[in-house]
Amino acid sequence: QDTKMSRKSRRSLKEKLALKNSWAKEALSEFLGTFVLVVLGCGSTAQAVLSRGASGDIVSIVVGTAMGIVIAVYTGAGVSGGHVNPAVSLAMSVTGRLKWRKLPVYLLAQLLGGFVGAAAVFGVYHDALMAYNGGALEVTGPNATAHIFATYPSPFLSLASGFADQVLATALLLLGIFAIVDTRNNGTPKGLEPIAIGLLVTSLAFSLALNSGGVMNPARDLGPRLLTAIAGWGTEVFTAGNNWWWVPIVAPLLGGVLGAVIYVVFIEMHHSETQPQENVVCDKYQLTNV
Repeated sequence: QDTKMSRKSRRSLKEKLALKNSWAKEALSEFLGTFVLVVLGCGSTAQAVLSRGASGDIVSIVVGTAMGIVIAVYTGAGVSGGHVNPAVSLAMSVTGRLKWRKLPVYLLAQLLGGFVGAAAVFGVYHDALMAYNGGALEVTGPNATAHIFATYPSPFLSLASGFADQVLATALLLLGIFAIVDTRNNGTPKGLEPIAIGLLVTSLAFSLALNSGGVMNPARDLGPRLLTAIAGWGTEVFTAGNNWWWVPIVAPLLGGVLGAVIYVVFIEMHHSETQPQENVVCDKYQLTNV
């Protein structure tokens, strides 16, 4: 009797805590997914930078970030689609996959997830940051650490070239994502889409990251940048690189829409109507259902 009552109590507690509102569920999903992405992405960078290359390098950063994206997408794919990127969510809205009225909810959740994820990395690596340069938190120069959290342009890069770089990289990202999840094209086996996306990100990082790090994700950049401004790096995080901060926000949004539209116009709209379309769950804006 006691066991039955205990089980009933547990069920009752779970039912009380379980969210009923789909908007709230999707917001939490995007928040948590973006949090995971930033912790693993910024964390892999922090380990390489703060160890001065002893515990990481460009390969570990790229692989760590890409695998972080894989886990982040798996985290939220069944609830919100696992967008974890405002550029993805905007492209989904433009192409009719995500209702416009839900877009602000996704964007805010992703931004907060990025901020809290960066705060977690800052907390975990606080002692290492303090030991790295005598406690000085620098944005530029040989002892800079702000780039652990957000992107900054290489010294040779102009704003125009950096903008074009981010537009192209994010366009290729969304074009690749749409191809990976297009079940009327070759498609990817169900459940393996996040891994294919991780491989896509790895390729982009190894080919288009020299200029500015190739973040391709406004939430991954702005959320951590806001954290660094508050945590001790100051307002220079917004003025460095000739006021670079807006480029990794605007350019990926534009590039993402461009890449999605290119895929739809060049490939998707020409599929035969007789081709089967599998795995459609219209009330979940899953990458696996694009």
